[in-house]
Amino acid sequence: MAKWTRLQLAAALMLGLAGPAAADQTTIDTDRATVPVMTALGMRELPAQPQKIVVLDIAAADTLAALEVPIAGLPSRLYVDYLNKQQAEAAPMGTLFEPDFEAIAGLAPDLIVAGGRSSRQVEALSEIAPTIDMTIWGASHVDLALSRLRSYGALMGRPAAAAAALETAFLAKLEAARAAVDGRGRALIVMTNGPKVTTYGAQSRFGWLHGALNLPEAVIEQPEATSGDEAQTAKAAEAATHGEAISFEYIAQANPDWLIVIDRASAIGQDNQAAAATLDNALVTGTEAWKKGQIIYLDSAAIYIAGGGIQSMTATLEQIRAGFAVGG
Repeated sequence: MAKWTRLQLAAALMLGLAGPAAADQTTIDTDRATVPVMTALGMRELPAQPQKIVVLDIAAADTLAALEVPIAGLPSRLYVDYLNKQQAEAAPMGTLFEPDFEAIAGLAPDLIVAGGRSSRQVEALSEIAPTIDMTIWGASHVDLALSRLRSYGALMGRPAAAAAALETAFLAKLEAARAAVDGRGRALIVMTNGPKVTTYGAQSRFGWLHGALNLPEAVIEQPEATSGDEAQTAKAAEAATHGEAISFEYIAQANPDWLIVIDRASAIGQDNQAAAATLDNALVTGTEAWKKGQIIYLDSAAIYIAGGGIQSMTATLEQIRAGFAVGG
């Protein structure tokens, strides 16, 4: 049985999960080397090669799976098919927003990896086991994702070549996609949710596609927020996270050369109106993107649910490259 810290033991005893054997194991093995890991909350020194890991972030699960790291516990639903094997082999640990604390404590993990949707639970999860917030966010999306890849490789004791091979493959896709979009016009990233449409600009959660690929935005200029305008600042933050709700008239006015589409309903397994049906109206069909057949429907679950995972990002870049190769 894994050794427990006093904090873990206390939490488990409260839940009635620690047996007599656990009571004799109130310290962790401190003989193992530690590895410095940059998290969303700063640098952490963690014991190397944790044996039992609970992962409550799909991007982290994506990258750890690519490194062939065994995962002991995962959310009860991952939404991405390429992680089906890991899902089948792991114990269910609740959901991303509502982890099952009793199940996690019962598993007695050496490490809990949170991030994104589960990041608000980091403090509470830390009462059970060492917990790191590996959220990937902001303008440095690609750099952060690659940093996470290297950190996971070092922490989990994977050969440096394993992480390097995944990074090399990603960078090759990045260069190929960058070459494919070069000089091909402006793009508008939109996400549909049934009949609703939002747009995501360069500073948004999907904005790395613009920044990393040097892909110009097709946007309608908005008035800049004045200094101290808290309402405008809050609106900008909301737009970065959840996108900015737009009308079909907005799309027509922006008149993008390319439409890059994410179908949220499809990503989370809902049977709402499909993105292609939502966008098939007179205003959108009048755009250059529609008339030239330059619409790219991304694997929505991969980018929306597992965004930042090395497998997700590599696959998204290949979709972008392939889409621009056949367009117009």
